[in-house]
Amino acid sequence: MIKLNNIHKSYDMGSSKLHVLKGIDLEIEQGEFVSIMGSSGSGKSTLLNILGMLDNYDEGSYLLANKLIANMSEKKAAQLRNDMVGFVFQSFNLISFKNAMENVALPLYYKGVNRKKRNAIALEYLEKLGLKEWAEHMPNEMSGGQKQRVAIARALISNPKIILADEPTGALDTSTSYEVMDILKEINDAGITVIIVTHEHDIAAMTQKVVRLKDGRIDEIIRNGELREFRHTYNKELVTA
Repeated sequence: MIKLNNIHKSYDMGSSKLHVLKGIDLEIEQGEFVSIMGSSGSGKSTLLNILGMLDNYDEGSYLLANKLIANMSEKKAAQLRNDMVGFVFQSFNLISFKNAMENVALPLYYKGVNRKKRNAIALEYLEKLGLKEWAEHMPNEMSGGQKQRVAIARALISNPKIILADEPTGALDTSTSYEVMDILKEINDAGITVIIVTHEHDIAAMTQKVVRLKDGRIDEIIRNGELREFRHTYNKELVTA
């Protein structure tokens, strides 16, 4: 599904450059559930933005479903994003003056679906996430967990191949975080590739593969069997703390 080869990314900082990604090689198969971890400044959000075609890379190559993602116009990138990718953010990114149903329906508006049909489909997705009765409520009337479920419904409504989630549990308490991860696991079980950025070990341990970034490079990739030891080590650290 995703193949990155020698990806570099720098940002201009006045008279100097900040080299954020320094040669990322990564493959993610269709249907994988992957977490990207790293300390602040490690490049994890930059990597997620490149995967989601929200930012360009400077060097290397990025293949998405065997299609080279490079030098795209914003219009072309937006079209591909709308067809392939669903986004979930830490801050939910709901439109404050639209209710839950209208927020969920928004991607279909950009696909030219008429209001009646897109609102009906939005209600179906809200029902799947246990929020149908909240369809007419505004974001400021909902809890953090409810807002994140609305955001997940919005990400799913266009039938994406990939869900990209940037710290999806970062603004939630532990219990609600685990509920959100259970939802993402169900989405992944349906065959959708899910990639999350997180700094939380317990959240990362719920995925199939953990990619650790350090100083703009991949420091370690922990896969299925090794995750058992990763979880064990995390639990020991937690008990010690």
